Amino acid sequence: MKYDRTIIAYHGCDRSIAERLHAGESFKKSRNDYDWLGEGSYFWEYGADRAKQFALTQLARGKVQVPATIGALIQLGRCFDLMDTRFTEELPGAFEMMKQFRTDQGQPTPSNTGATDDRLLRRRDAAVLNLYLDQMDIVVKGYDTVRCGFVEGGPAFEGSNIFHQSHVQIAVRNPACVVGVFRPTITP
Repeated sequence: MKYDRTIIAYHGCDRSIAERLHAGESFKKSRNDYDWLGEGSYFWEYGADRAKQFALTQLARGKVQVPATIGALIQLGRCFDLMDTRFTEELPGAFEMMKQFRTDQGQPTPSNTGATDDRLLRRRDAAVLNLYLDQMDIVVKGYDTVRCGFVEGGPAFEGSNIFHQSHVQIAVRNPACVVGVFRPTITP
């Protein structure tokens, strides 16, 4: 399925990186073993404030010196869209494939972990998606982007099932899908 639509998304980073991106440098792929959607350049779909919060969190962690947010126009292309049951139905088989691969390699099956219920270190999710999508790249034309909604943070108010940091995340696997960047009107 090809998504012939373009979305607006935001990326939180250091100001020096934002300036290089505005000057034409490509977004770098994150390749951490805990990345929620596997390998890719990460964005919040229509989430400028969430990207800003991320940059500020990275400042507090010492990962950035001056927090910044950059906007991007992303053409989703062939999207492995986990907001659609067509794709989530592929995940149980992908998980079994990853478990077998890890067993064959003498490696344990990774777990999603973290200090909170959010389990922010998503090593299992990343391992499943990376292996499966890499296999799809070999078998057929692979996926350009991965898209998923995440419920995150505490309840917005007492008894609520709406959470403060819920968002739709995009992992761009094919850099050509970023068709333009812009300076958002938010701060930082």
